[in-house]
Amino acid sequence: MILLQSHSRFLLQTLLNRAQNLEKGVELDHHWVEFDDVRYHIQVSMKNPHVLLLSVSLPTPSSETIFVCGLPFGAIEAIKAAYGNLVQILDPPRDGFNLTLKINLSKLPANQEQKHAFLVKVASIREVVLGAPLRVILEHLAARTVALDMDPLVALVHRPNESFFLFPQADKVTVVYPMRFNDSIDIVLATSFLQEFVEARRTAGLNNTPPCSWSLTPPLELKEVPADALSANAGFVTFGQKLDRTVWNLSTFHAYVSYHVKCSEGFMHTRMRRRVESLIQALNRAKPDAENSKKTSYNRSFKRLGLKESRTNSFS
Repeated sequence: MILLQSHSRFLLQTLLNRAQNLEKGVELDHHWVEFDDVRYHIQVSMKNPHVLLLSVSLPTPSSETIFVCGLPFGAIEAIKAAYGNLVQILDPPRDGFNLTLKINLSKLPANQEQKHAFLVKVASIREVVLGAPLRVILEHLAARTVALDMDPLVALVHRPNESFFLFPQADKVTVVYPMRFNDSIDIVLATSFLQEFVEARRTAGLNNTPPCSWSLTPPLELKEVPADALSANAGFVTFGQKLDRTVWNLSTFHAYVSYHVKCSEGFMHTRMRRRVESLIQALNRAKPDAENSKKTSYNRSFKRLGLKESRTNSFS
């Protein structure tokens, strides 16, 4: 199994190339989309080649998810804490985006390791923004407290019009993921995968991991959630107790499951193709044998001769 990287590889490569070639002043204007419908737009003009504008569009939030000024709560504070005065938040953002950052590349640290670490952090803007509420909750968990203005049920967006839910308490945080898949084969594979995922915790080396459960019905913690938000066709996965997993892994758990479901489906298709190819080869090997048997029986057969031909052969 693999874990998805928190930074955007394309964004990081673009930032590194731009930082290494500031004097060239090449104009940039790139759009791209990553998994779970997170869209990026990076732009650099010839008039000001040292200034880079990075715009991010988040997945469409569901009705139970609360955004503040187009962003999850705590996102502005998380951006300021992560990037300091090297990044400026533009208000309002570019049309069609939730966030636009202005980055002055000429003010990057001179030390190459520090510069690379900062650009990796910029390329992880998705984790910083979408993971901000979860980070706040886990920080309070470490302090054995609960934020005074925190709702007992927190819905966080992770896919278009889909949320996962958190129940913060002073001694534990419970995270529940309604698992939805469009393809019927994916539903079967995901159900089997999640059941094995829960059973894996019972192995000797994973006894200290956070408890995990799976069920076809919503847990009791979701009794106040609207029914349309609970239309899961692959069950519900629940993590509880002290969560020692990272914010990124929790934020992208559904993508993690979807990736391995697709890998399993691809593996099954590969096995099926190989099986069909082996059967075809077996049939092809059988064809020459059948033709040879016909030729052999034909060569061994007797030719019927007429009366005149038999007399001619007898006198010759």
